[in-house]
Amino acid sequence: MPITGQWIFTAAMDVDPDKEALFNEVYDKEHLPSIKKVPGVISATRVKLDTLRVTIGGETRTVEPQGAPRYAAIFELESPDVLVSAAFAHAVEQGRWPTQVRPYTRNRRHTLHRVISSE
Repeated sequence: MPITGQWIFTAAMDVDPDKEALFNEVYDKEHLPSIKKVPGVISATRVKLDTLRVTIGGETRTVEPQGAPRYAAIFELESPDVLVSAAFAHAVEQGRWPTQVRPYTRNRRHTLHRVISSE
C-alpha cells in the first residue's frame, strides 16, 4: 500500500529482556492506539528487527543486525508539526508507558523522513 502522507517518523528502541512482555502489551494496547488518535497521524505500524538475507549483484548475503534497536514504530504523518503538537505530547504520556515501560527502554533512536516518492 502506498504511503499517503508526506512525512515518516520512526521511534526505535530496545527494552530490558525482563520487561519485554509488558513492553509489547503496553505498546500494542495503549501507546500505539493513543498516538494513532492524534490529529495528523495517518497510520502507525510496529516492526521488529530480523536477520536480513538478500541477493545483490549476484551474491546472496546474510546480515545480522548489529547495534540497531530491535523494535520500531513507523508513523505516517501529515506534517512534522504533529510531533510538537499538544495532542502528541499528551498521547505519549498516557497509560503505563511513561512510568512502567519507558524507564526500561534503551538505545532509543528517533528519525524523521520526508517522503519524496511513493507508488
